[in-house]
Amino acid sequence: MRLSRKSDYALRAVRYCSCLPKGAFGSIRSIAEAEAVPREFLAKILKDLTSGGILVSFRGVTGGYAVTRDPKDISFLDVIEAVNGPLQINLCTEPGGCRPDQRGGCYMCDFWKAQEKAWKKLLSRQHFGKYAKGRR
Repeated sequence: MRLSRKSDYALRAVRYCSCLPKGAFGSIRSIAEAEAVPREFLAKILKDLTSGGILVSFRGVTGGYAVTRDPKDISFLDVIEAVNGPLQINLCTEPGGCRPDQRGGCYMCDFWKAQEKAWKKLLSRQHFGKYAKGRR
């Protein structure tokens, strides 16, 4: 299993913005350069993060992006789901996605549902507050 590149870049962008001093904004250029993310792809990701309520954007010469709330209140799961939609690790965990065998039940559903629950719990416990230590 591999985290999508889009999720990875989104996590990097939010980490960058979480480290900014309160009231400061990160430009697309500064985020892209600092986090080694292609600028064009980053622009799309930042739009998703803004739509998802993770970041806020400000226009103008001094504009850019900033986190919408305290970094300790933004989880890795929040970011991943803002850019990719609900996390589902297997067809069995998607609504209507499980295909029962001939005997009327899927022998793998319980396993995959437990794995997804554990993964979501782990990601929801990881937040950006630990990256924002120098934040004022």
